[in-house]
Amino acid sequence: MQAHPLVTEYLRLGLAFDRLEPGFVDAYTGDPALRRAVENAPAPEPRELATRAAALRKELPESGLATERAEFLDVHLRALECSGRKFAGDRISFVDEVRAYFDVEIAPGDVEDYREAHRQMDEVLPGDGPLAERVTAHRRADEIPPDRLRACVDAFSGALRELVRARYPLPDHETVEYEVVGDKPWSGFNYYLGNYRSRVAINSDLKQHMAHLPALIAHEAYPGHHTEHCRKEAGLVAAGQDEQTLFLVNTPQCLMAEGLADLALKSIVGPGWGTWAQDIYADLGLRFDGERAERLSAASAKLLGVRQDAALLLHDRGRGADEVAEFLQRWNLATPERARQSLRFLSSPLWRAYISTYVEGYRLLGGWLDRAADADERAERFRRLLDEPLTPGAVRGMP
Repeated sequence: MQAHPLVTEYLRLGLAFDRLEPGFVDAYTGDPALRRAVENAPAPEPRELATRAAALRKELPESGLATERAEFLDVHLRALECSGRKFAGDRISFVDEVRAYFDVEIAPGDVEDYREAHRQMDEVLPGDGPLAERVTAHRRADEIPPDRLRACVDAFSGALRELVRARYPLPDHETVEYEVVGDKPWSGFNYYLGNYRSRVAINSDLKQHMAHLPALIAHEAYPGHHTEHCRKEAGLVAAGQDEQTLFLVNTPQCLMAEGLADLALKSIVGPGWGTWAQDIYADLGLRFDGERAERLSAASAKLLGVRQDAALLLHDRGRGADEVAEFLQRWNLATPERARQSLRFLSSPLWRAYISTYVEGYRLLGGWLDRAADADERAERFRRLLDEPLTPGAVRGMP
């Protein structure tokens, strides 16, 4: 099946951004000849890429593409136009940048929500001393011994894969390989390789915790990023929607994918994931209080907006790095080291706006999933997120 000419130009445009910033193309599973042609072409000029994105948007109404595909391409071309302007040196406010990239409006959170989260966390972790110190001590006790990390990863990957394959079938030969890396601004990363294969990197610079590992594996693999890539490749790409062979940083795809992935454990295991994880750890000879972990997770979820607020302080209000790090330590109860790691992510030219994908993606998709009438409808809605080329605007328009 021959690709639509406008779609081919979209792919060519998106691939060209990787020449400006390696890593801008998160995944590409399309025609390798097209990628080679882009790599061998003269170095692209950012302003020309922005102009080309705007021109392709204008061509969409007469393209003959189905409405769903045209809407998908429209918001992604708008994001690429903004990226081209940013690479060209245009000054764009942080709020406008996030709106163009991810099709959402952002605003500072309410510190009263953060205070309420602290109050609830205080109930889960009673004791003497400041809450931040108790949280730090709890997290230290929750650390996975480095020599047990691989066994834990394999156990949760296998258990989640079994649950996912029973509800959301995957190709028989799909696989995920895990590796431990360092010197990265994130805790985990999925590299989708195509043909139903992923490599998931786990950052060794950050201590991995028993309470967090199930969510991390669910996020990166089952039923998160790997599962979504596999099902879209088997469905949309096989049906000729070649735009789905390209996954680009700083586009609405990212907000949809990160929101889906952050809701993955809740969606496949549901309430009671703590005791479910406790049983798996017990089989590995590790002690884990699943009920307390689940309660603490629910309380700390109210701190979701803290890191986005930190990004607004840093990029929208011109606050210094030290002040922003202190903000993260105060409200996110982060250690100085963890706050600096978060600051590194928020300061990265490529990743600085990306925090909004987690915050607003979780809010938007979580709200839509929670409006389901029952568990079966919720599971069906999650399937739609896995399978369909939905955009933030499309989700906002659904009951």
